[in-house]
Amino acid sequence: MSQLNLHHLRLFRAVASDGTLTGAARTLNLSQSALSTQIKALGESLGQELFERRGRGLALTEAGRIALDHADAIFRTADDLTATLRETGRARRALRVGALATLSRNFQMQFLRPLIARTDVEVVLRSGSLEELLRGLEALALDVILTNVAPARDATTHWLVHRLDDQPVSLIGTPARVGTSASLRDLLATQPLIVPTRETALRAAFDALVARMQVTPVHAAEVDDMAMIRLLARADAGLAVIPAIVVRDELQSGALVEASRLDGIGETFFAVTRERRFPNPLLADVLPG
Repeated sequence: MSQLNLHHLRLFRAVASDGTLTGAARTLNLSQSALSTQIKALGESLGQELFERRGRGLALTEAGRIALDHADAIFRTADDLTATLRETGRARRALRVGALATLSRNFQMQFLRPLIARTDVEVVLRSGSLEELLRGLEALALDVILTNVAPARDATTHWLVHRLDDQPVSLIGTPARVGTSASLRDLLATQPLIVPTRETALRAAFDALVARMQVTPVHAAEVDDMAMIRLLARADAGLAVIPAIVVRDELQSGALVEASRLDGIGETFFAVTRERRFPNPLLADVLPG
């Protein structure tokens, strides 16, 4: 392979940012043909196609995404060098993580724990809907997605779904609300409940449970965000139907207590990656072996 041309690398970043040769050429004050020639030369020097045409624009190939990651690291290191010599030589690799906006923050921290405080790692965390995150994964803008909803797969998708954990679900509230002797049936029949929204698998399982018990519960709130369920439980708005991991800190401190385990109901957490020729090596540190 010929020596890497950093000028070509800068031009490549500009095209990757704009998504078109025309726009990047205008920004760089170059002719489109000259820019195209230099991008082609960079691809030839790396032995890979860096872009593929999609409609009127250009999209990064997998090799192009990897090249962009390294280009960002190269120029970030150059910027760091001008600011401080202390960090010279410490290469940092990025792991781009997408998390469902409603997902437990405690679970996200548990997943990222092997990488926290590592000086050679930069974690980039994005949140959004499952559809938004899957688009980011497809575009190679994300390395992994954290979710409690397994995405549908068919012959045209590239997803790899990794089952990370199964967490039991409990009825959880403040010590004053839970009391000491009430049965699960009494709690469900007499206490206001904070429950997940109807489109979730957790809510479907809970509704089936109360139907079997022939109980008609009173809902204080229906919430699609685990963090908000946690806050409402802490504010004593009612008993929460929630995995214990979401309120782990409150359970340890005694601010909340487990009234009853809801047998047969659980929350499953997944990591979703994409089939890739060059997977991010940091995934080996966080995914099950």
